[in-house]
Amino acid sequence: MAKECGAEVHSFPKNRGLGWVFVTGVGIALAKKADVLVTIDGDGQFNAKDIPKLIKPIIAKEADFVTCSRFIDKDLTPNMSVIKFWGNLFMSKFVSMLIKRKFYDVSCGFRAYSREALLNINLFGKFTYTQEAFLDLAYKGLRIKEIPLKVRAKRQFGRSKISDNLFAYGYKTLKIIFRTLRDYKPLKFFGSLGVIIFFIGLVFDFFLLYHYIIAHSLSPYKSFGFIGGFLNAIGLIILVLALVADMLERIRLNQEKILYLQKKREYEVD
Repeated sequence: MAKECGAEVHSFPKNRGLGWVFVTGVGIALAKKADVLVTIDGDGQFNAKDIPKLIKPIIAKEADFVTCSRFIDKDLTPNMSVIKFWGNLFMSKFVSMLIKRKFYDVSCGFRAYSREALLNINLFGKFTYTQEAFLDLAYKGLRIKEIPLKVRAKRQFGRSKISDNLFAYGYKTLKIIFRTLRDYKPLKFFGSLGVIIFFIGLVFDFFLLYHYIIAHSLSPYKSFGFIGGFLNAIGLIILVLALVADMLERIRLNQEKILYLQKKREYEVD
């Protein structure tokens, strides 16, 4: 039907994942020197007539990335299952905590990207892209805006091929988020883990020391010393790893900048 309406259609013989398809679409949009890329789900939940509202902040140079928000306006919040609602809420709060800025809907598929956002975005998750795009663009300092729009509560056509199992969806999505956090905030990611493990080891150490002061003997808690020492060593190793990862992050940031400039030259607008 899309072809009959004059659209250019790209299809793939094998399901490679929504994230992979999105990255492919970004490359196609850049090759065509597009000023704005809009993504919209194909199940009829979003109204294509709302596209002008969605891209308005980009046209006005007020934002680089605009997303439809189903929850920022309570009057427009669609009816959905309790699990799905709280899953979306948790994901939004989690991503907001990582970015340190309040967002209400980080999983919506109705979005608009400016050319600057397309040149900057660099994603790796194959399963999905929605949360990773937020993190990637926010960490790079691009302007993000949410627009409240009316969304149909139930899809008109077909069924979800990505979130039939919400627990599997949550696991795969969180895995992508943690990998993004690891790449963009390695010192915080590994450092926090190292400090936690080291201090757990100290609990065993101090307990054994307290017992020795009271009882003048290490028995029967001698093993606590080995456990504490082991956790202390692991914690210190992870802290060293955090410092190494922090140095590697500088290299990655330089590579990201080089990639951005290379894409800008390759896809230069006439």
